[in-house]
Amino acid sequence: MRQSSLRTVLAGLVGNTLEWFDFAVYGYFASDIGRQFFPHSSPAAQLLLTFAVFALGFVTRPIGGLVLGAVGDRIGRRALMMLSISLMGGATLLIGLLPTYETIGVAAPVLLVLLRLVQGFSLGGEFTGSMVYTTELAQDSRRGLVSSSAAAGVTLGFILGSATAWAVNSLLEPAQVAAWGWRIPFIGSVLLLLIGWLLRRGLTETPQGIVAAANRPPLFASLAGDWLPMVRAFGIIAMTNAAYYLMFTYVVERRSKTAGGDTGADFLLVNTLSLVVVLFAKPLGGWLSDHVGRRRLMLALTVSAMLLILPALWLALYGSPWQFFTGQILLALPLGMALGLQGALLVEIFPLRTRVTSMSFAYGTTLALTGGTAPLVAAWLVETSGQPLLPAFYIMLYGAIALALIWPMPETNRRALS
Repeated sequence: MRQSSLRTVLAGLVGNTLEWFDFAVYGYFASDIGRQFFPHSSPAAQLLLTFAVFALGFVTRPIGGLVLGAVGDRIGRRALMMLSISLMGGATLLIGLLPTYETIGVAAPVLLVLLRLVQGFSLGGEFTGSMVYTTELAQDSRRGLVSSSAAAGVTLGFILGSATAWAVNSLLEPAQVAAWGWRIPFIGSVLLLLIGWLLRRGLTETPQGIVAAANRPPLFASLAGDWLPMVRAFGIIAMTNAAYYLMFTYVVERRSKTAGGDTGADFLLVNTLSLVVVLFAKPLGGWLSDHVGRRRLMLALTVSAMLLILPALWLALYGSPWQFFTGQILLALPLGMALGLQGALLVEIFPLRTRVTSMSFAYGTTLALTGGTAPLVAAWLVETSGQPLLPAFYIMLYGAIALALIWPMPETNRRALS
């Protein structure tokens, strides 16, 4: 019996909601975590160190992509999705329970780094594995829409993370947040883990997954043969993800902590509202790409984001909470739509033989170089140059690379996935 589209969509949605909720709350509580685990550094150094640990969570994504991707190609997509959600949930709970520097000394930041590496490892297979799973089970004419559920789970995780950060900062005093309040979302994520695990336990395998597991082609030869789609994946992924982490992690943390008091919580609240717009933009982008073509729409959205990044960043850095909201909305639509269609586009450009492994490795490597490092690079650029708008030009550079790589690509909408 064919699995319902709703079950498929929920499978992609719930796991990514958990995975990215965990990543989001780390970014939103970066300053508080820095004071607990790097107490003898200056405030600027604490923030840089904390964002460096945030970036480290992306360093192990390519490794996770290779290992967990091989599980998806050689055992099954379902086995991969069960393993990845368990790894992420366990690591996140342990971060919430981790003793601070004052309690166990240098072991605290070391353990924090190790747990972030485990989180990144699990994400290396989770996000791309769920994109492959949902796309392969979708009807050809609805691939973009159905596969956007995995991307929507990312934003839903960020919304829950932002809303939780807003609630914690609103209900507790700053000293309480710094001492123990930041732990609440990490420990509370166990509920999402249980829901996701129970939902995924009864999933069926995709026909393409069964074929891939039966054939088991040579892994490294297949990876080498997929060099062209891997390069194209960089163009598809880099700019949108770097801009996303700049506008919805770095800028949010900067404004919420420098504003202070109730105004700081206001920035977290309007950020949550902006993420709701991103959430609805993702299925819109997936649906529209089914009708007008994914390559054509991706090019248009890339140009739009390049034109809007500078005014959007200016409003977000210097404006009132509602001007901050306006700046985020300028990018919420093009970034959300681009991120929504990317899942189907990436699956369609990779051949079946080691699709999950090659795609996961390419995605993880690109995110490690561009997305996860965006808050760190932005903080470094601002600290060294004194120019808060300089990160916008960093995003434009990725946009130029994206246009050069996507332009020669053929359209993929009706490509057979088998």
